[in-house]
Order: sequence, then structure tokens, then C-alpha cells
Amino acid sequence: MSARSKVAVIGSGNIGTDLMIKVMRLSTSLEMGAMVGIDPDSDGLARAARFGIPTTSEGVRGLIDLPGFDDIEIVFDATSAGAHRANAAALAPYGKRLIDLTPAAVGPFVVPAVNLEKHLAAENVNMVTCGGQATIPIVAAVSHVTPVAYGEIVASIASRSAGPGTRANIDEFTETTSHAIETVGGAARGKAVIILNPAEPPLIMRDTVFCLIGDPDEAVHDAIRDEIAAMVARVAAYVPGYRLKQAVQIAPVPEDQPVHTLAGDARVTHQVSVFLEVEGAAHYLPAYAGNLDIMTSAALRVAERIAEDSTAAEAAR
Repeated sequence: MSARSKVAVIGSGNIGTDLMIKVMRLSTSLEMGAMVGIDPDSDGLARAARFGIPTTSEGVRGLIDLPGFDDIEIVFDATSAGAHRANAAALAPYGKRLIDLTPAAVGPFVVPAVNLEKHLAAENVNMVTCGGQATIPIVAAVSHVTPVAYGEIVASIASRSAGPGTRANIDEFTETTSHAIETVGGAARGKAVIILNPAEPPLIMRDTVFCLIGDPDEAVHDAIRDEIAAMVARVAAYVPGYRLKQAVQIAPVPEDQPVHTLAGDARVTHQVSVFLEVEGAAHYLPAYAGNLDIMTSAALRVAERIAEDSTAAEAAR
């Protein structure tokens, strides 16, 4: 293996182009090996060509036919859920590691601050969704301290930052994120809501996390606040614009509130409310597009960790 692992990006739109720039500017363990699209006039392919990166507008088949394809170790897919399923099938015979930035959920869900180490050997990892990357760490932080009977997240993103792929995948967004709130975040039941905010000028991504718990102990509540603060710091290590917008709120659930419709038979005493903001790094996307930046930042972290693990394994042989 070379000093840097070569990667390819499938999808020359906003997300793929931002990811390419992050690899070039920020990574010491990854190297761009190819930029792949289906629109020969896309800005992403034009930029990649100017940088001297091999390009193809023939999709995944064009990638496979590129002269340097054998040297590529990791492939990012920034297309759509349906396209990823086809791309994964086409690439399966070649032994590449796939990082899926769509809601296809072919492989295991990965949120770097929560469960990256568990899935380093997976052939195809799924980055959930932008809302999932922002909020699942918080649900996981609460569930590390006490059981979460119900976890709900609301992701509000600038409408201008939601391109055709995001809009086409809205149903998959809510389904994939809801499932990951349970399987990665640890909630017994999960629900996700996305809001495309049409405000002008566009607003920075905001996320709200609600967790229903059944522990009235103040010491447990203090431990939840501490765990959330530590988790925010872990996410901010690879997404610098990720932050708490205000202090964590833990309040008793009113006796007349019908929480059984959400939590089932679980005993619920308190609601944990967490308010987040995600500002983009503006490498290629505008700063208000924190929803896209957190996806590319998380995917970059996963690829770097996979590359580091592969390098260490080869050195040990």
C-alpha cells in the first residue's frame, strides 16, 4: 500500500465536490484517484480535471475502466439511494471499500463519534443522513447513561442546500434516520423529521433532539449533561462547526402528557431536550450548508480511519 490510500468519489455534485476538496486540503492519509459523474459539464468534473485528477462522466462503469482503477482502495458514493445499490453491485467483484453517503443503507450505519471502530472491517458502510450524523451522537450519549424509551430528532436545513438528490431521498431520509436512532443511538423507539427551511438569507442547519427517559435522579441528569458535552466535543473534532446552541434541558414530563403514544409501556419521567447548530466549513459549499458539510466531514473521518487501520495491518504482516 502507498503512503496515502487512493480514493474515488462517485457523484460530481455539491457533496462529491466538497468531499474531493476536503480530501485534497485536509487529509494526510488519503489521495484523490478519480472523480466520477454522469454529467460531462458538471462543475465537479471540471474542477477535478483542473486539479489533474482522473475523471469520467460514464458513471461507475467509467470508473472501472479507468487505467488507475486497480490502485483505488476506497470509493465514496455521493449519488442517490437507488444509484448506490446499482454502484455497489457493480463494484462488488473488485474488493473496494465503499463509503455510502446516500440513505441506501446497504451496509451498517456508521456515526464516527459513536461506532466507527466497530465497523472498520465492513466492505460497505452507510453514513446514515446529515440529520443522523448531527443528532444520533446525542441520543447515544443519553443512552450511555440511562435507557432512552423514545428518541426524536428534528433537522432543519436551508432549502437552498437541498439539491435534487436530497429531495428525491426525503422518504429514505426519515426512514433511515429513524432506524439509526434505534440501532446506533440506542433508543427503544426513534423518529426523524426533516424541515427544508425556505428563509432568505438561508439559515444555518439547526437540529433538535428529544429523548424520553425514566430516571428522576438529579445525579443521573448531571451525568447526561456531562456525557452530551463530551460527545459534542468528539463530533466537533472532525466537524468544527458543530456546537450546542444552548444548555441541555431536562424537565419532568407533565402527568397529563400522553407519552405512552410515543414510549409504549416504558416508564417515562423526564424529557431531555438538546438544541444544536452545524455551521459548514465552506470548503466548497456555503457556510449555511452544515447539513452537507457534516456528511462529507464524517465520511472523510471514516475513510481516514479505514486507511490507517489498513496501513497498520499491512505493517504488522
